[in-house]
Amino acid sequence: MGFVSVLGFAHQLIGQRVQPGDAAIDATLGNGVDTVFLAKLVGRRGRVYGFDIQQQALDQTKMRLEKELPDASSSVHMSLCSHALMEAAVPEDRHGKVAAVTFNLGYLPGADPATITKQESTLPALEAALRLLRKGGIVTIVLYSGHDGGSEEAAAVEAWAAQLPLAAYQVLRYQFMNTSAHAPYLLALEKR
Repeated sequence: MGFVSVLGFAHQLIGQRVQPGDAAIDATLGNGVDTVFLAKLVGRRGRVYGFDIQQQALDQTKMRLEKELPDASSSVHMSLCSHALMEAAVPEDRHGKVAAVTFNLGYLPGADPATITKQESTLPALEAALRLLRKGGIVTIVLYSGHDGGSEEAAAVEAWAAQLPLAAYQVLRYQFMNTSAHAPYLLALEKR
């Protein structure tokens, strides 16, 4: 029995905090893996808000939802926009009540690798995520640093997370040390 993968560990942390009826956010839809996972957790009474700047990501997420969770269409709302705009897209009555926000930073596998997440939008998105989060809620950030711009974004996210006050947030880093220097790793933030 081995250790849980980075994404698997992020899902474990989220699964401990999200209940049916909750609101959750997939800040970077990608191929829809996190969206489906969140939709299963929140159920029909809950709501998942998803964001991506590429139509391909919305299309792939929709196809994954139709295949794996066909009854979830009414509980998932996807927006073709930057994750930095999530606060405006999530209804005000959900502000301060979101159970989990998940980020997978980098680029959409199979798409143009030049279209990447960037610290200029990621840092405002992370700030918005903290405002949307409820007490006891979690933000997971899977960082991929092996592409152009990835190391810079990861360093900026780490610096941002390191300055969060301990009285308000706990920050965890989950990383395999004996792999490539650019292997993905996880930062998880819990709001106290």
